[in-house]
Amino acid sequence: MNTETEGTLLAFLVLLALGLEPVVIKASSVNPFAFVATASLFASCLLWKVLFATERAEEIKEKPGELKKTFLTGLFATAIAYSLFTYGTRLSTAINSAILTRFEVFYSFLIGWLFLRERVTSRGVLSAVALVVGVFLVVTGGKGVEVRTGDILLLLTPLFWQIGHAIAKRTDYSPLTIATLRNTFGGLLLLPLVFETRFAFTPLALAEGVIIALTQSLWYYSIARINLSKATAILTPAPAVTMAVAIVFLGEKVGVYHLIGFLLVAVGTLMIAFEESKRR
Repeated sequence: MNTETEGTLLAFLVLLALGLEPVVIKASSVNPFAFVATASLFASCLLWKVLFATERAEEIKEKPGELKKTFLTGLFATAIAYSLFTYGTRLSTAINSAILTRFEVFYSFLIGWLFLRERVTSRGVLSAVALVVGVFLVVTGGKGVEVRTGDILLLLTPLFWQIGHAIAKRTDYSPLTIATLRNTFGGLLLLPLVFETRFAFTPLALAEGVIIALTQSLWYYSIARINLSKATAILTPAPAVTMAVAIVFLGEKVGVYHLIGFLLVAVGTLMIAFEESKRR
């Protein structure tokens, strides 16, 4: 199996796990900051155990200069992004959360092109346009633009994810080490807020920690093999999983504009998923 195929398959595994995340967050009633801090630190504990078991932790001593990059990844992609994601999901719906955060592919094209010198093709541009239109339909419901706090937070979330991913892609650590340090730093940065709200060692917060540990490990292995923009595009159909789970367990309703919007982002994903990863 070649590198391109490996990276693509890993991204699809992340896609399946990500579909569950908004439902887990929405189902929890604890303070959002306590929830994300507990989940991040629990994820880091799981990852540290694997890191020591595989003897990957030695590279931290060998390359201490890379710690600054993992700190920034933890700041942007975990502390800021997951706070926005959790709080935004609480103010919106699990289905909206899943669809709106797929706007991430638009940010990935921009950041990948500007900072990672990744090639953006006409097909990639068309897929981004399909995504933007799909997101617009979900936000507006086919009517006039209505500014909702939760949806705005959800649209901002992937921007910080992508900033963190771009830094991680240029970090000279293994994917497992990056994921471990990202959650460690991100969780520690949220500790001041946790002191006000207390930790949330609930089953859902711990389940979110497992999802974070799994998805981030696989994610960094994926983007080490293929373009950041391509890997991000593959994650776009995650709302399909979320819709199914949210309908069954949360009783959320799916409107026609949810379906049309999801169809557009799915088409955009298929357009980019089979492209070869190249640089400018």
